Amino acid sequence: MLTVIFATRNGARTLPAVLTSYLDLESPRGGWKLVVVDNASTDNSREIVASFRDRLPLTSLSEEKPGKNAALNTATSHAEGDLVVLTDDDVFPRADWLVQMRRAADAQPRYSVFGGVVVPRWEVPPPDWMLEWVPLGPVFTLTPPSLPDGPMDPNLVFGPNMAVRTSVFQEGLLFDTTIGPRGSNYAMGSETEFVRRLASRGYTAWHASGAQVEHFIRDFQMDRSWILRRAIRFGRGSHRMRVIEGQQAFPAWFGVPRYLIRELLRQVTLLAKGILTFRGEAIFRAQWDLNVLRGQITEAYYARAGAGASSGRADATP
Repeated sequence: MLTVIFATRNGARTLPAVLTSYLDLESPRGGWKLVVVDNASTDNSREIVASFRDRLPLTSLSEEKPGKNAALNTATSHAEGDLVVLTDDDVFPRADWLVQMRRAADAQPRYSVFGGVVVPRWEVPPPDWMLEWVPLGPVFTLTPPSLPDGPMDPNLVFGPNMAVRTSVFQEGLLFDTTIGPRGSNYAMGSETEFVRRLASRGYTAWHASGAQVEHFIRDFQMDRSWILRRAIRFGRGSHRMRVIEGQQAFPAWFGVPRYLIRELLRQVTLLAKGILTFRGEAIFRAQWDLNVLRGQITEAYYARAGAGASSGRADATP
């Protein structure tokens, strides 16, 4: 038995098609169940999920505390079997997804974390500039296309397609509720922080290239302004993880590491050069790097002000 878990908040746009795709899943050895946690939706997400109860091995839950990680923590106590497969409410699995994940977990008993392949399902054809300039991993959580089966960097285990042995959660290791999706302004990296924390405790990760899903990329997410806002959240998450992991402190000015301020000034200079030379790629890359730094500085300031200094690490079963 394995358990598939995902959280949803106002997912009515994608839930009907996503859950319909689950009807075509091949059952893995031992069977499977699905746990969907509604995270205080204000649309008809709960009704959509409920409409699939007679067609899927489905358990629906509710978690009113805002935040994807709070919802995932609620779901883990309802997991059955030896493997928890995590995904999202805008992810379409291939028919043999669970069979492949089950096969990888059975074949690699020394590994506790498994990352699968995440490819895009574009709502509209993507523009060429985006495919050439944008870092598709941080922006759309797409995995590198050339990753082979084998041990993998925990930073490349992405939330839309990952599995964790149930024993990890039974030991009291849960998701950090201070990081990850919570409204429109947040520090990215919820699953990344969790897997990095597991790695620091000796848990290892394996790439299962046969387990594949498609991540739905909406038309508005291909807009340059949306992508650059994503850079700020990515920067916030990068700094938050450094705080959580207790990495060495740097000389700071009003709580902001001075090296970040120096780097910010350097990126402003690069942006100005790009604008003067009318080089579109140089301008975008400088804007991206500048916004990542803005996110890091913002998170450093929040930490100093006490809004994000606590790790909030969920290492014990509540």
